[in-house]
Amino acid sequence: MPLDNYWQKEEIMPRRELEELQLKRLKWVVNHAYRNVAFYKRRLKELGVHPSDIKKLEDVKKLPFTTKEDFASNYPFGLFAVPLSEVVRIHTSSGTTGKPKVVGYTRNDLENWTNLVARCLYMVGVRKDDVFQNMVNYSLFTGGLGFHYAAERIGATTIPAGVGNTRRQLELMMDLGTTAIHCTPSYALRIKEVSEEWGLNFEGSRLRIGCFGAEPWSENLRKRLEEFFGIKAFDSYGLSEMNGPGVAFECEEQNGLHIWIDHYLVEIVDEEGNPVGEGEKGELVLTALTKEAMPILRYRTGDITFLIDEKCSCGRTHPKIARISGRVDDMVVVKGVNVYPSQVEHSLMKIPEVCGEFQIVVDRKTLDNVTVRVEVPEDKVNSEKLKAKIEEILKSDLGVRVNVELVKKGELERTGGKAKRVVDLRKNS
Repeated sequence: MPLDNYWQKEEIMPRRELEELQLKRLKWVVNHAYRNVAFYKRRLKELGVHPSDIKKLEDVKKLPFTTKEDFASNYPFGLFAVPLSEVVRIHTSSGTTGKPKVVGYTRNDLENWTNLVARCLYMVGVRKDDVFQNMVNYSLFTGGLGFHYAAERIGATTIPAGVGNTRRQLELMMDLGTTAIHCTPSYALRIKEVSEEWGLNFEGSRLRIGCFGAEPWSENLRKRLEEFFGIKAFDSYGLSEMNGPGVAFECEEQNGLHIWIDHYLVEIVDEEGNPVGEGEKGELVLTALTKEAMPILRYRTGDITFLIDEKCSCGRTHPKIARISGRVDDMVVVKGVNVYPSQVEHSLMKIPEVCGEFQIVVDRKTLDNVTVRVEVPEDKVNSEKLKAKIEEILKSDLGVRVNVELVKKGELERTGGKAKRVVDLRKNS
């Protein structure tokens, strides 16, 4: 394909050249962290490792893992490698389970990040004549400004719609001729729900691209969203610790997310931190290769995926990761079987009567007592036949039986951000 089909030439760089670039940048970032972050200097010395020991890409295994607990113990600025006078922006994680993770950016960091997200948007077809409606939080959440500046970098007309006020969002989409949207998949479901209440359909609308991320979602949900909105729906992956969005993104093949290895070194490990076999599922571990303000070595993301390292017909040479199947801390063990919310969602989206919203409730007495609360139309709430059908499909797909409770549409909590899919009652016992 001609270079015009790509945002940056690095997207189609030969793998050998990419690996040479990775090694050059890995050496730089280890040295940068060692010299400027007391935490990393101490950890490397404890392991008997010096930056000069990094001679090949495999030597990344000599480095220590970084965890979310390390962010907590170094809050707020302990992982910064530059003085605050060189930090031009700060973002944070949500901090729902304690102090938020604080992330800093130099001007070069922001430039790299903007180009990475622009690379993703350009890959799925966003161009300067598009109208891009960004329906996520614009405060400390990285998804707002991350996508906003990237869409503007491409030249698209960008609507900073923010999150919530769904009826207003729909008015903007129709009145301004929105062609591309970005939000969480659970909020896209909410937009679908309100559209149906209004009797609104998207036949004849200009909308053609949907970018959805910030939470795991299923292939069957993709089908629902594509059919309702008349779009191609693309999966987006990123995390605050690695800049934000723009770490990985689907191309038009919609078969795995290209992960940009010129900026991130990728590992997949098991629970003990050992490499998994080729094509095996495990926890994604990332080393940021170009971050100046906050270099991060071997970060255990908590996200479950596997590596797809095969040639892609889109022409990009970067490997892909499978869509995130869940998070380590969202996994529920039912009778010895690991169950993730995205698996439950995939099964539920097969059933036309299911409205879309659901919650997995873990009983305070035992992990084996799990109930899936499922929204259905009000006239179906007392349907034993539908309840039995859902239980049977879940048992077949998950390999384990769970309880099902039918609730009327609108009963479960809505949010414009990440959906809360697991309710653990044991924490209150």
